[in-house]
Amino acid sequence: MIEPDLRDRILAEPENLLDDRDLMNALVAANERAMGSNVIDLRGIAMQRLETRLERLEDTHRSVISAAYENLAGTNQIHRAILQMLDPPDFAGFLAGLSGEVAATLRVDRVRLVLESAGGGDQTGDPALSRLGNVLLIADPGFSAGYLAAGRKTAPRSVTLRPVAAQVQAACDRIYGGHGFIRSEALLQLDFGPGRLPGMLALGAEDPHQFRPTQGTDLLAFFAGVFERSMRRFLS
Repeated sequence: MIEPDLRDRILAEPENLLDDRDLMNALVAANERAMGSNVIDLRGIAMQRLETRLERLEDTHRSVISAAYENLAGTNQIHRAILQMLDPPDFAGFLAGLSGEVAATLRVDRVRLVLESAGGGDQTGDPALSRLGNVLLIADPGFSAGYLAAGRKTAPRSVTLRPVAAQVQAACDRIYGGHGFIRSEALLQLDFGPGRLPGMLALGAEDPHQFRPTQGTDLLAFFAGVFERSMRRFLS
């Protein structure tokens, strides 16, 4: 028998039982045992199916909320990086900001701007370029497209997210100036307008899972668009 005080509490607040899923499952199971094995309670089966559907809906709801928060955080992150990028008045400050505040805001370990020139790598020893720091890399025409393609014959996308593969390791070390410490990268193809060779902005991370092909690229595409317009201002 139920203790009198417990019985009185149940009768006073019966809705508490209805809100407890485990308790309701135990009551339904006890009812099925009381009816015997030759009786099928369709209400219990329906309840189990509804409970399973509710759990799936709750999981979906949590996933949607989590994705919304991540998207909002990513949007704020890109906006902060753009404001930091637009602040410097000259090209030297612009490049210094890329390797400093912008890299920290985007949470990447290395930022490199690849500009193609007819002179190619021969210009890397130019004193004027050396004063711009280690962010800028002058490369031969077609270097960016070849690195983005990574041996594939498909047209490169405007934003490429990928782990660093073995076939591009040598070029990767040239871009980032390291010895294999970059494990994943985001590559932003840059168009500087008619009459100018293209370029590429490379964001490198030591974490091999930071940039993956399955991730969305809309925010980085927007960042690349703002970066292109800023570069055109300096190139003009």
